[in-house]
Amino acid sequence: MTNKKSAKKVADLGVAWEQAFGYVQAVQVKDTIYMSGQLSHDRDGELIAPDQLDASGRPVDFSQMEAQIRQTYVNAKTLLATYGETLDDVVEETLFVLDVPSAFSAGSKVRKEMYGMDIPRCASNLIGVTALAFPEQIVEITFRAVIGRGAD
Repeated sequence: MTNKKSAKKVADLGVAWEQAFGYVQAVQVKDTIYMSGQLSHDRDGELIAPDQLDASGRPVDFSQMEAQIRQTYVNAKTLLATYGETLDDVVEETLFVLDVPSAFSAGSKVRKEMYGMDIPRCASNLIGVTALAFPEQIVEITFRAVIGRGAD
């Protein structure tokens, strides 16, 4: 009996917290791509549309939800492209959000825009959480894609 290790192909975005926390942004094993939680940052690791914070360091409102969700999808598309894939290959996504009502409203609009259809062909979860990695961050999205799945 042989113990074959599965080959992994990894991808990063080159942001500081990858090294600081010690993780990769995406891992391909066989025909599946597993993506770490994606944030709304630019190429330099600066958060796009950071939410304003109150005196206790909590988000003041969630008016930046749409912009943060949109940039998060842009980052996911960048990672998928490193594998030669697109959002058409995504089979599951999970949105972790600080405010479910604003995320539901913003997400329903942005998801349709990003996937290019009224009902994106992937399973989707929307989960309310109490905090995320950065105080100004109000959304984080994980993705799972199957290589070569493409549009159905």
